[in-house]
Parts: sequence; structure tokens; C-alpha cells
Amino acid sequence: MTRPPVDLAVAEERELAKRVSTAWKDLRRGAAMVAVRDYFYGADEDALEPGQMDTLDLLVQQPRWRMSELAEALRVDPSTATRAVQRLVRAGLAERQPAPEDGRVVVVVASELGRQRHEAVAERRRMSLARMLSEFDVDERRQLADLLERLVGALDHLAADLPS
Repeated sequence: MTRPPVDLAVAEERELAKRVSTAWKDLRRGAAMVAVRDYFYGADEDALEPGQMDTLDLLVQQPRWRMSELAEALRVDPSTATRAVQRLVRAGLAERQPAPEDGRVVVVVASELGRQRHEAVAERRRMSLARMLSEFDVDERRQLADLLERLVGALDHLAADLPS
């Protein structure tokens, strides 16, 4: 479905765009607040960074990942994915292994410790999300999910259209 473009010369459109922008920033900053970050990822020297947790999220979803596939799924440059994996490997949360189908190819897997650590963090996130979503009724939650999925799609379309 083709929609008319947003006209930021129109006061109402400009105000709506400003509200969305402010909410986006507040979400990003809220998720980065020390209390929230420490609760989810830990506050000690073993604490995970959000990017590491994103990587671990993917590693537990399937048995093994090639680095190129992992970078694509994370929507990051391969070097960024490599750095995240290196930190996980050093922490004992992931392992590099030869690919079963081609021993010359290296794949990454979550270690048993990584799976345990992931489950602990994932449970805290599930409980927190359930608490936050309880402020919405079921129809609002459905609408929120639909709109957020569309926003992610719009971001993907923007990224694809940007000059490289």
C-alpha cells in the first residue's frame, strides 16, 4: 500500500514527527539507563554489553552460525559481529568450531555457560516486558506490536535506500 509522504511543512505532521523522535530517543536512553542495564546484563566485571546480548540471543536460536550470517542477522558490519563474538568467546559464553560440512569454515556456537547466562537474562527481560505491557490492554498490545514491526520495516527500507 502506497501512502502519501509526510509533509513536515504541515504543523500537525511536524509535531507528530517530533513526538515519535522524542519517544525513540527516550526508549534508547531508557534502555541504556544504568539501573536497567545492570539489572538485565549484570553490574560486575562479567556484565554483558547490549550488543553481546544481542549476539547471544541469536547464538541460542540455532545450532551454529557463520560469521557472515550472524553479522547480517545482527544488522551490523562483519567486524562489529567479530568483536562481539571475540568478547563472548573470551568470557566462555561462545565457542568457535569447524563447520561440520566443511572443516575449513569456522562457525560460532553458544557454549553451555552462554546458554545458561542467556536464559537468566532472557527471564529478567520477559518479566520486565510483561510488567511494562501490563499497562496496555490486549488490543493495544496487538496494535503496538504491529506498529513497531512496521517501524522496523520502515527503518530497513530507509537503510536500503541510503547511499553506501
